[in-house]
Amino acid sequence: MFKNAIIYRLPAPWAITAEDLSRYLAPQAFTPLGGLDMQCMGWMRPREDGMLVHQVNRQFLLRLQIEKKILPSSVINQVTRERAKELEEQQGFPPGRKQTKELKEQITDELLPRAFTRLSGMWIWIDPVNGWLVADSSTPAKAEDALKLLFKAVPKFPLEPVRTVMHPGAAMTDWLASDEAPDSFTVDQDTELRSTAESKATVRYVRHTLEANQIRQHIETGKQCTRLALTWADKISFTLADNLSIKKIALLDVLKEDVGAIGKNEDERFDGNFLLFSGEMSKLLADLIAAVGGEVMNRSAETTPC
Repeated sequence: MFKNAIIYRLPAPWAITAEDLSRYLAPQAFTPLGGLDMQCMGWMRPREDGMLVHQVNRQFLLRLQIEKKILPSSVINQVTRERAKELEEQQGFPPGRKQTKELKEQITDELLPRAFTRLSGMWIWIDPVNGWLVADSSTPAKAEDALKLLFKAVPKFPLEPVRTVMHPGAAMTDWLASDEAPDSFTVDQDTELRSTAESKATVRYVRHTLEANQIRQHIETGKQCTRLALTWADKISFTLADNLSIKKIALLDVLKEDVGAIGKNEDERFDGNFLLFSGEMSKLLADLIAAVGGEVMNRSAETTPC
């Protein structure tokens, strides 16, 4: 269901119900853009006939909807230049900086109601049993949009970043240097190594066999792994980044067979797919955190969290 995973920590277990969370989110329900608004976002029901929080076996699924108007600056500038020429002819001299700025703002307001809009969304999975919140976002910055709404909506929202004993980049570099993946994982054929020096020299392998000797040479010259393709338990392949974000999540054949056998109607398949995904991903995340040395539970710990 998710292609990406930005991972956060919640208390385990987190004593909140889907009904209570839906009630907190209700004031932030998605409303389509107004005439002069550039962007809006809010929560949508994952299923049309359900609540804002869809629950399957104590696993929660949320859907953030984002609507943005597409009004290129080149169009605004072009119309502004045309209007400025007309204004110059009328008043006998070109408009000054302040007048041009006001003209540009006026034109933006005129064009906004006619601008095209683009809809996008983000899935949020909350596992209150094992204490995970995962955003299907390609970057942490985009995930922050959803988190800001949650912090505003939920009283004392107990979310924290994941802090690990080893920095993920250092851990991945160790795996490559030793040519040995941690338990339950295998190393695939994509990786990126970047120099820690000012040059930031970077080497990328894409669908290429990772020769241990070549990789060690790069590491010995001061490069560290920033991205590594992995497979977990022969079930899920993904790419791990040095900020602990996950991309290119893909179910492998053994799980695809399970997906194909789920449910007879759309609702059953949706719930079954979500239950399968959340169950396997919870195990994957636990193994991944163990592979980077476990979590730093006390911020005053001597180890440096990522």
